[in-house]
Amino acid sequence: MKILIVSSEMVPFAKTGGLADVAGALPQALRALGHDVRAILPRYREMDAKRFAVQPATPTFVISIGNQPQTVQLVRTTFPGTEMIVYAVEHAPSFDRDGLYQVQGQDHPDNLERFTLFCRAVLDGIQRLDWRPDVIHANDWQTALLATYLKTVYRDDPAWRDTAVVFTIHNLAYQGLFPQAGLQTMGLGDDQWSAERLEFYGRLNLLKAGLLDSECLTTVSPTYAQEIQTPALGCGLDGLLRKRREVLSGILNGLDIETWNPASDPLLPARFTADDLTGKATCKTTLQRECHLPVDAQVPLFGMISRLVEQKGADLLVAALPPLFRQGAAQCVVLGTGDPTYHQQLEALQRQYPDRVHVALTFDNRFAHLIEAGADGFVMPSRYEPCGLNQMYSLRYGTIPVARKTGGLADTIVAATEATLRAGTANGFLFEAATASAFVRALRQAVALFRDRAQWQQLMRRGMQQDFSWTRSARAYVDVYRRALQTRRAVAQRT
Repeated sequence: MKILIVSSEMVPFAKTGGLADVAGALPQALRALGHDVRAILPRYREMDAKRFAVQPATPTFVISIGNQPQTVQLVRTTFPGTEMIVYAVEHAPSFDRDGLYQVQGQDHPDNLERFTLFCRAVLDGIQRLDWRPDVIHANDWQTALLATYLKTVYRDDPAWRDTAVVFTIHNLAYQGLFPQAGLQTMGLGDDQWSAERLEFYGRLNLLKAGLLDSECLTTVSPTYAQEIQTPALGCGLDGLLRKRREVLSGILNGLDIETWNPASDPLLPARFTADDLTGKATCKTTLQRECHLPVDAQVPLFGMISRLVEQKGADLLVAALPPLFRQGAAQCVVLGTGDPTYHQQLEALQRQYPDRVHVALTFDNRFAHLIEAGADGFVMPSRYEPCGLNQMYSLRYGTIPVARKTGGLADTIVAATEATLRAGTANGFLFEAATASAFVRALRQAVALFRDRAQWQQLMRRGMQQDFSWTRSARAYVDVYRRALQTRRAVAQRT
């Protein structure tokens, strides 16, 4: 199959979150299965021409956005270390700026225009190439209009007659909401302004476009696929998702197992495997020293790498740590940024318990790898977590996750109970209620089991031996692509 991955970000060209990791890793796994895969994203400022050897892929061409002509161009490069072609939509007024979506916490006011232009340029630009995809795999609200355009503006274009769209929801909470006047910007008629189409409580909802008009839908874990069909986590779209449940699949994200490999990670002071955990003890000592914490192998050290926001349970962390610290039961290292309120609360904890907690309000890739390798446990008290990658990184590094039972966390962590420990299936700790008391109980359970070194090492080795590679997920996506193509072609034959 010929597959075009369309994403608003992609490592190593531009990144704000996990979407970029998926967009960079999935194409490689699909190519390894023998498919012809290409990708396209906006040409952001970060996509340096010299570093990535960017070359023109098409002449410039004009598209209309809100009845205003805009001159754009497709450029191309290759994904580093491979021959996979990556295109980018070049339009300096839209993309040559600070921040992919926002600056200093404020969305760019022209995001509707920017990503409408991106979607139109993808469809118009690909037609100017000698390659045409069987499947367009769109991701999140920034690319959702691709599906609607193929059903409306490009409906009678023979170039796109047999092309199917698969749309992936990475986080349903981010929907791309804009005023009704945006219909003119998008070049769509008033027939799209209804509750059955793109209207959503008095605003345009771009994510809804992808949900309505794509042949197949996916999200990033099986449990999240079920959760988003409920009022609690459906973000107002649960009814629509229930209607389309027959074409909705939950496919767990994979890992870049070359980058996240404790046996070869160049960012670690010592490397280790499930058969030889010696290097992990060295990583813990290094982490404690860097964080000015007492070097103590007998005290469990928990790590957290996260956006410090309510969704990630930052408030639960702040409330749960003091009971452990007062008993001298644990240490904790936190890396991340987010809501200034949690910054202040965590810094206050660090002042109160300087020998128990270290807080780094930044992002540092080397330090992130050291936390994953050096911590004994990894905490993820998320209120919701569509997939989560850090629990998989942690398992791979023998760092036992303590997490809330939601989304991808529920799909990857088997809670330690008497039964699962006896059966040899446990690999972590889970709690259900989004409360500090439930989180504390799970942490205390982990602390208690940590004292049983034999049991703890069994958990470590079990996690390290699990398969989180992209191969399994890529095969699941291929099945979805085939179903989408069958649906699209059946419709095309009837019209």
